[in-house]
Amino acid sequence: MDATANTSVSIQELSLNFGTVSVLQSLNLDIAEGEFIVLLGPSGCGKSTLLNCIAGLLDISDGRIFIKGKNVTWEEPKDRGIGMVFQSYALYPQMSVEKNLSFGLKVAGTPKEEIGKRIARAAEILQIEPLLQRKPAALSGGQRQRVAIGRALVRDVDVFLFDEPLSNLDAKLRSELRVEIKRLHQRLANTMIYVTHDQIEAMTLADRIAVMRGGVIQQLDAPQAIYNRPVNRFVAGFIGSPGMNFVDGRLEDGDGGWRFTSGDLTVPLSTYAFDRQPVAGPAVLGIRPEHIGLNSGSGWPFSAKANVDVVEPMGSDTLVWGRLGAQSLSVRVPSERAPRTGEQVEIGFDPLRASLFGEDGNRL
Repeated sequence: MDATANTSVSIQELSLNFGTVSVLQSLNLDIAEGEFIVLLGPSGCGKSTLLNCIAGLLDISDGRIFIKGKNVTWEEPKDRGIGMVFQSYALYPQMSVEKNLSFGLKVAGTPKEEIGKRIARAAEILQIEPLLQRKPAALSGGQRQRVAIGRALVRDVDVFLFDEPLSNLDAKLRSELRVEIKRLHQRLANTMIYVTHDQIEAMTLADRIAVMRGGVIQQLDAPQAIYNRPVNRFVAGFIGSPGMNFVDGRLEDGDGGWRFTSGDLTVPLSTYAFDRQPVAGPAVLGIRPEHIGLNSGSGWPFSAKANVDVVEPMGSDTLVWGRLGAQSLSVRVPSERAPRTGEQVEIGFDPLRASLFGEDGNRL
């Protein structure tokens, strides 16, 4: 089946093997025109490999790749209508910024007047006009990455591919360039596929996130949907900083309806909306640190006592690490309400904000 007209990039049953090692496994992914998709996952999950397959830098073992409705599975990278921005800036050190931007266009035989127009447009969008006569050695890391983005931008392509472009920058520069990339997408409305292991980048930039593990897409959805309704324990633990709290226990069906128990803890689930038919047995309850309340238990369907082990001031809020029975957990609270180390506190949460996972690790 061919890609539909409003699909910018379509990946169909894509597999990649290195010898006997399966790196990507029968992946299917349709990316709409103008969509910003983030491939997110830990090192070795296959996200950069998938990006390189789309770019034509790796030959796939099976499947098909369409860009703008054209089957490009075996096309050369230069013929795919893509622009790629790498983790390393890969700039020519002996050339000025202007010559770095124009080099690929000159090789492709683009008329001189057109080259000038494209460089002027890219420089304006990326705010690098004062830097055009400088060489890369005279630029900061953020300026170099802007030039690297500009080199893709001047090609006037349909699809931009970003391979961890901000990972070499410090935290402040990452934050600044993240905003600029989002503005760039809003202004251009081109399709963008962005690889990162940084969940903050993924959550802030993406229209949809594809969370990957072991060469398989675990969940593909809008950032808030993945945050609130992770399909399995891996996705739940990977998204969020700090990650979701997990409490091992059992799912039981009693007189008052379903409940989750762990040692002396009992969490009522009478209002919980199950995605599939629950079965009594081992289960894991997940609750995010910011969904737990501290010492203000009025109206909580569930509350319990916890002992504070560590307090981490974070500025506007504070992370509190403690123990709930035999289970470790973290709570995010406003800094002015932070408890002291060694204090016993009451914690509570609404079970509707929790995620329940069965013995197989999938969401209940």
